[in-house]
Amino acid sequence: MTTTTSKRLITTTTTTKPRHLINISQLTNDEFSNLINKASHLKSIYKSEDNIEQTQKNHQKLLGKLVALLFSKRSTRTRISTEGAASFFGAQPMFLGKDDIQLGVNESILDTTKVISSMTSCIFARVNSHLDIQQLCKYSSVPIINSLCDKYHPLQAIADLLTIREKFGETKNLKLAWIGDANNVINDLSIACLKMGINVSISIPKSIQFDSNVESDAKKLATEQNLKFEIVNDPKLALENANIIVTDTWISMGEENQKQAKLKQFENYQINQNLLSDVNLASNWIFMHCLPRHQEEVADDVFYSDNSVVFEEAENRLYAAMAVIEAFVINKGDLLK
Repeated sequence: MTTTTSKRLITTTTTTKPRHLINISQLTNDEFSNLINKASHLKSIYKSEDNIEQTQKNHQKLLGKLVALLFSKRSTRTRISTEGAASFFGAQPMFLGKDDIQLGVNESILDTTKVISSMTSCIFARVNSHLDIQQLCKYSSVPIINSLCDKYHPLQAIADLLTIREKFGETKNLKLAWIGDANNVINDLSIACLKMGINVSISIPKSIQFDSNVESDAKKLATEQNLKFEIVNDPKLALENANIIVTDTWISMGEENQKQAKLKQFENYQINQNLLSDVNLASNWIFMHCLPRHQEEVADDVFYSDNSVVFEEAENRLYAAMAVIEAFVINKGDLLK
């Protein structure tokens, strides 16, 4: 008598956690530089009118996929650039605003993230708290792209460094002067500049504390790169010999009731021609602002001057989003590919 033993075939699947974009510090110098190269390359393709049909065919790698835009905070540039980038690769952007979904209110972040990530290729998250970003990353099965939180703004830093490189060609040994608040934009921008060989001088009022973790990372990076990183309280000190002048809003979303106190805190911090005439700037200086702009931060005589690159900077948000989708979604987090 012959006995046949039937064995169950057991297969095991290993799930690889996706790589997320949380901040610029998490990237190596080469990875960040390659993101800028990628953004520049995709920009040249996007703006080229040669063989558009073939270009579209070559880049429709997410055709039929969904890209989620999870926005707790409103935005103009982030929404347009992200939807445009998703469409470029053939994906359908799905916008989830604060009135469409209340993150962690009617449903836990855990449940929300698991549901959204099960149906999408990535999630661009523009949220209030850095903790929200951390929680999304913990539970998501697809890449989370930090599109702004209260601590970081990596997409803006990518767009800014693309703009700087376009204007100067070589970034090494330039000097960036930040005049304004200690916020999410400068937290990532300072690290991004140092990774690209740019000295950083930050001027903030004495009453404002710079993020200690970012400061520690920046100082370490500056030492490794043989660059200068400093925090001062006098705008004129920061502006001396600067090639790049940057500011941002003093009154962030949700701080509108603090406007008068903020204006007092930032007295004499407005960037205008009177201030700039009192310092020695590099002959080829440029002015940058991530927008939206308020007149208290920068006067018209600088904002609309020939030195201003604010609108080129805004456009470059599109190519920054494209580069991130290609690197983190299409190339599965291989930023050197």
